[in-house]
Amino acid sequence: MLIEAVRAGGLLALQAFRSQQKSWLKDGDSPVSESDMAVNALLHDRLRQHTPGYGWLSEESADEPARLAAERVWVVDPIDGTRSYLAGSPDWCVSVALVAGGRPVLAALYAPVADQMFVALAGGGAALNGRELAVPDSGSISRSRLAGPRGTLERLARHIPDVESLPRIGSLALRLARVAEGTVDIAFASGRSHDWDLAAADLLVHEAGGMMTTLAGEQVIYNRPSPVHEPLVAAARQRHAAMLALIRGDPAAFQ
Repeated sequence: MLIEAVRAGGLLALQAFRSQQKSWLKDGDSPVSESDMAVNALLHDRLRQHTPGYGWLSEESADEPARLAAERVWVVDPIDGTRSYLAGSPDWCVSVALVAGGRPVLAALYAPVADQMFVALAGGGAALNGRELAVPDSGSISRSRLAGPRGTLERLARHIPDVESLPRIGSLALRLARVAEGTVDIAFASGRSHDWDLAAADLLVHEAGGMMTTLAGEQVIYNRPSPVHEPLVAAARQRHAAMLALIRGDPAAFQ
């Protein structure tokens, strides 16, 4: 049910991709488009129809305080990477996770332009288009491929001269999912990320054998009163530990 709903949402957005449509700015100068709202409505109708007792938290819906008391909560970003979507760039996706006890237990993330469907189940692994994912791990951050905010990558390049800073990936969820896929070695999120940017990719990374935590190594907890998070890092387990050790040596440089 989840995969079908997320795929339908992605295909709906794809129909209007690179076409003229209304868009506007909401709080924080974040763009939203007609497609964001249409995909949000589709996902809300389909998911709530099958799970009427679950809570709901979406970037494009008014917050429902009742979600805090719900045992299970859908966490939704109808189009993650709206700026890329509106600019005609391919790096956007539909991202949905089911959260229970503060952690994602089921996730689907669909990148329609590449027709890539990522899925993960807590304790059941992660897959991309049916292929099981396992994060490669050299245990070293040397020669790593990095993705994240430009300032963070520039500071890291001064600490680790032989790393490769990859081109910007506009969707944060997709950036993190690329760690699970193995095409990005270390990914960073700034301190302005939200539950809906993170939850699905978080489960993907963990179920593929990686880690995604705060810069202090703390687990990310979802469905709190505020959905905003501090800076985060995702990588294979040994590489993640090496990165945290580097950050602890100069924490101010990575804030």
